[in-house]
Amino acid sequence: MKRFKPTTPGRRGMTSVPYKGTLTTSTPHKSLTRGRKRNVGRNNQGRITTPHKGSGHKRLYREIDFLYDKINIPAKFETIEYDPNRSSYIALALYADGERRYVIAPKGVSVGDKFIVNAEASLNIGNRMMLRNIPVGTFVYNVEAKSKGGAKLGRSAGNYIQVSAHDGGMATLRMPSSETRKVPDTCFACIGEVSNPDWKLTNLGKAGRNRWRGVRPTVRGSAMNPVDHPHGGGEGRQGIGLRRGPKTRHGKLAYGVKTRRPKKYSNTLILARRKTKRNPQ
Repeated sequence: MKRFKPTTPGRRGMTSVPYKGTLTTSTPHKSLTRGRKRNVGRNNQGRITTPHKGSGHKRLYREIDFLYDKINIPAKFETIEYDPNRSSYIALALYADGERRYVIAPKGVSVGDKFIVNAEASLNIGNRMMLRNIPVGTFVYNVEAKSKGGAKLGRSAGNYIQVSAHDGGMATLRMPSSETRKVPDTCFACIGEVSNPDWKLTNLGKAGRNRWRGVRPTVRGSAMNPVDHPHGGGEGRQGIGLRRGPKTRHGKLAYGVKTRRPKKYSNTLILARRKTKRNPQ
């Protein structure tokens, strides 16, 4: 991590990921970029549906290939780049037929390294292959949840998913959250881990740096009036009263409450829920 001298209060304790020596260019490939309107927590009516979002620096969107539909065509990593829209690095892949696409960069690759998308590819970092051909214990990322559905699991910085078992046409995966679930073994996955594992160790240092990222201030419910929040009101500091646990601004239970639908289609695929403070088992 890059640490800064405490020249100002905001710099004291501030850290950032060192990009020098890792990124190879600062200019994105123009044909793979486009503008994008950020919803900043609003729905199609303009109403706030997710609080604490807004403003932030303007971003140029890079079109990332999560489908990986160029089968059996060798490719190489041409650049390693920064993407403001995600926590991991991205890589510009040059395929043998001349086409270029952005992909999530795996940890440990450098410019010139090659990869291929093939059901029975070798176990090299960056290669993409079917889960049925990946040995138990292997770390993978960019995993499909259903066949030919595109990468949905294991895409954030430093994440990896471990293949735990193969049985009856299904592959058992241990997720980064400690959840254990099954997916069809015809799904594809990339070998390795996602790049930029130090991202989660970043210390922002000051509130302004969070505002650049589009995160607005969060106000405690106990600091509000009763009309604004169930926790509001009272003289001095008050508890939440006789309520059954802490509530959201709209009166729903918060913190550790299960929000998954009881009849969700994928419930049967989850073998063990993720470990939390309320569910340590």
